Amino acid sequence: MFRDALEKGYFCRRQDGDLMRGKVWPGDCNFPDFTNPEVRSWWSDLVAPLVQLDRVGGIWNDMNEPAVFEIATFPDDVRHNYDGLDVSHRRAHNVYGMQMARSTYEGMKKHNPQERPFVLTRSGFAGVQRYSAVWTGDNVSSWEHLWIANIQCQRISVSGISFCGTDIGGFIGNPDGELFVRYIQMAVFHPFFRGHSSKAHGNKEPWSFGPSFEPLIRKAIELRYQLLPYIYTTFHQYVNKGTPMIRPLAFIAQHEKETLLRMDEFGFGDQLLICPIKEAATFSRKMFLPAGNWYNYWNSKMVKGGHEIAVDAPLDQFPLFVKAGAVVPHFPVIQHTKTVIKEVTLHVYYGTNRHVSYAYWDGNDGYEYRAGKYCLQKFTVFGNRRQLRIICDTSGVLAFPHDSLKVVIHGLPFVPKIYEVDDQVTKVTSRHKTKELTISLAGSFHKIKIHH
Repeated sequence: MFRDALEKGYFCRRQDGDLMRGKVWPGDCNFPDFTNPEVRSWWSDLVAPLVQLDRVGGIWNDMNEPAVFEIATFPDDVRHNYDGLDVSHRRAHNVYGMQMARSTYEGMKKHNPQERPFVLTRSGFAGVQRYSAVWTGDNVSSWEHLWIANIQCQRISVSGISFCGTDIGGFIGNPDGELFVRYIQMAVFHPFFRGHSSKAHGNKEPWSFGPSFEPLIRKAIELRYQLLPYIYTTFHQYVNKGTPMIRPLAFIAQHEKETLLRMDEFGFGDQLLICPIKEAATFSRKMFLPAGNWYNYWNSKMVKGGHEIAVDAPLDQFPLFVKAGAVVPHFPVIQHTKTVIKEVTLHVYYGTNRHVSYAYWDGNDGYEYRAGKYCLQKFTVFGNRRQLRIICDTSGVLAFPHDSLKVVIHGLPFVPKIYEVDDQVTKVTSRHKTKELTISLAGSFHKIKIHH
């Protein structure tokens, strides 16, 4: 591979014509000029045996700032093709890593066209979201870096790159169990969700922090699996509408001046609001709720927004709120994404204003959705003091892909006595005295009406 690139003149050169050489992990290295379309095509074809023979499902482009150990990155006098413009590294630096990710993506798509490529890059530029997920690089196991990770992912997301995340728990250093728990609770709501650690800095597997922390870490990971259909729907909205998946508070409530001064809280998709715990030994914190009614995810208590509130946050929980009127699809707890899901749960949160939510389903890979093979459910929820209605309108040629559906209603202001599913009336038995209701269905529905 090296000799081939050398003979074809594909490596970057200095102004005086010498090859650009620098030390990276293998030692002395030369660097392909990914700003050259011919080099990108060559690199793309190198991907073929990986995806066709070895069945590699994802490729990780690291150190592609480009990184050079002794001098950080390329000297300014390194020359680049830059799609025929012939420029110095001063101009090409920021696009170099993106063009590497682009050629990797195009190679995966060319040589395995039936599956969606997964590429991860450490470096990029405006537009890199077309080709790759991004993570923020080598962070440190500290509370400060947990807070920085929160801010970084918010800002990357509103810059157009939603498929982003960080090294959970820190790449460098040894977090204690409490820091790791709080970090992974926040990272549940980063679209790219993974732990990563330098081998020289201790173990960071979820079971590495002892029996008192393992169940807390498991609970956060299980929450991520349960929220996968909501996360997938949010991805669908991002792809089709450009709406960021992670949304700073000022983004979702621009008319409220208080939100312009706050950075900790962030929205995830249309319906959820999160406020990470960013300090040790913290079991409650203050946060700002935008105007409207919100439900505490953990206890389903409704809170009126438009002001700052204090929220309990024992170590197994963190501030997580759901908009009134929202419908949030959940999977059961699963161990991997190839699990066959037979039943999906819709958590519905009572509201009086007409509120719209979505759930998107397709083949989970491939491109058949482009031919209409998807199922997009649009839920409209509206209620009053004696009634709640849920309308489900469906588009796409794919039927709802799960055997059954459980609908859990939170926050009803009345004790339900009757509910109708597509005009089929059912009386609620007398043993149900709570203001919550669970309805089990075989497949999907069009209309649910719940009466006092």
